[in-house]
Amino acid sequence: MSQKHLKEAFISNLNGTSLLEISLGLSLPPLCLLCRGLLLILYYVHCGKPLSSRKCCLLLDFLVLISPPLLSCTVLSPILSLVPVTIAAFCAGMFFKIYNQRKQETRVPFRQIVKDFQKTSLDPEYIPAVTVFRVYVNVLTAIGILAVDFPQYPRRFAKAETYGTGAMDFGVGAFIFGNALVCPEVRQKSYVTKATFSNLARQLFSVWPLIFLGIGRLLSVKSIDYHEHTSEYGVHWNFFFTLAFVRLAASLLLAIVPKNKSWIIAINLAVLYQLILNTTSLKTFILHGSNGRDTRVGFFNANREGLLSLFGYLAIYMASVQVGLCLLKRSSSVRGWIEAVRLSLLTVLALFAFLHVSQAYADPVSRRMANLSYCIWVVAHCLALFSCFVATDLVLVFTKLLVKGSSVPCSWSVVKPPNTSKKREMEAVPVAGEGKLAHTCLISAINKNQLVFFLLANVMTGTVNILVDTIHSRTAFALCILHLYMVFNCLIMHILHAKNIVLKFW
Repeated sequence: MSQKHLKEAFISNLNGTSLLEISLGLSLPPLCLLCRGLLLILYYVHCGKPLSSRKCCLLLDFLVLISPPLLSCTVLSPILSLVPVTIAAFCAGMFFKIYNQRKQETRVPFRQIVKDFQKTSLDPEYIPAVTVFRVYVNVLTAIGILAVDFPQYPRRFAKAETYGTGAMDFGVGAFIFGNALVCPEVRQKSYVTKATFSNLARQLFSVWPLIFLGIGRLLSVKSIDYHEHTSEYGVHWNFFFTLAFVRLAASLLLAIVPKNKSWIIAINLAVLYQLILNTTSLKTFILHGSNGRDTRVGFFNANREGLLSLFGYLAIYMASVQVGLCLLKRSSSVRGWIEAVRLSLLTVLALFAFLHVSQAYADPVSRRMANLSYCIWVVAHCLALFSCFVATDLVLVFTKLLVKGSSVPCSWSVVKPPNTSKKREMEAVPVAGEGKLAHTCLISAINKNQLVFFLLANVMTGTVNILVDTIHSRTAFALCILHLYMVFNCLIMHILHAKNIVLKFW
């Protein structure tokens, strides 16, 4: 077999992993974020000043935010369940160390501190969990698209061929979910309220870079005879096209129906699409082509997975729009966000119950078709991950309030600290715009140029695959390449951020 066919076979005919293992993997990003925040606060406690060195900040962010997920999906995958437990125990140790080093003269019972904390008001204009969610989905995608070509990346984490829940199957849906959280309709852009055709024209203009990148990827892949997984999207289709067309279709739907009814559209789309899959020959067409022998003759046959999965991805997008609108209505109090996390987790439990029913009576999860089960699974896990990020940030805010003057980048700003019962046990002074601090922060750097980061990761993945025989690489070499690849991607984002450059020209 040629090198191209070897690599195609290496990422084909896979069945995914369990929902539990994916849940364990998704617990890592919030824990890494918590670990980074507590380390910065602990540094302040011991040194009396925040960590200010750009190099040290960047190194800390990379070692704590990037390396653990990378190692967990490669060499640490056999003991994946131990990684979150270890990080959680380390975080607990740091928290108790910080808590016990408060000033001795104003000791208040922990229960009273928590009660006072719930009255704290947070910056309503900036929800850090949205930024962190979108950035981490991008980072995990960047790691996965290259790591999957190395044997150290377990095959169960790669995209499933037809049915199954691979980690990379979730990444595709999470990308759609994250994009919808910050779409113009959610952010209440003024032009969204104007004429429908004007709005659609603006949306068309805003997605042209995605269409351009999709065409660029198509031409480059075909010209260099790069290995492809045809059953992923088809012969000519790719994820850039999916992102563009889902966004356009969503804008059209949201121009016709009220935005606060987007959850109804999401349910109807997903259920109707599943009914058509089950009651017609559409499922057979997607899986086997019009002739039943996997023909790729004709544009529709050639790209059937990419074209028909748009219905499922559109349903996920509309569900995320509803989540985004609900976030806008949240109060700025800590108590309100704690309640939001509780309701969100209850919704997640309900969705997993529906997922069980859907897989038993409709169809197992299939990213290839983006069926009902896939939509439920993606929305459930995205909500769970987002809720964990919110909970993590609330813990960081609580810890910052215990230590006067401490700060954590990409964390909530305190607008109004609590009025405690004794002297001000929670001592932190409100820091204006702390969530948007300009100092070195890898999350802020990637967030400023997310599309550029995603494009750079794709280009570098292709470059590494052309230069390196990935499927026969030894462990030490593979880890070295993966870390250098992520260092390069993050360093470029850091440089752009330091120079305040946003590569957005549309």
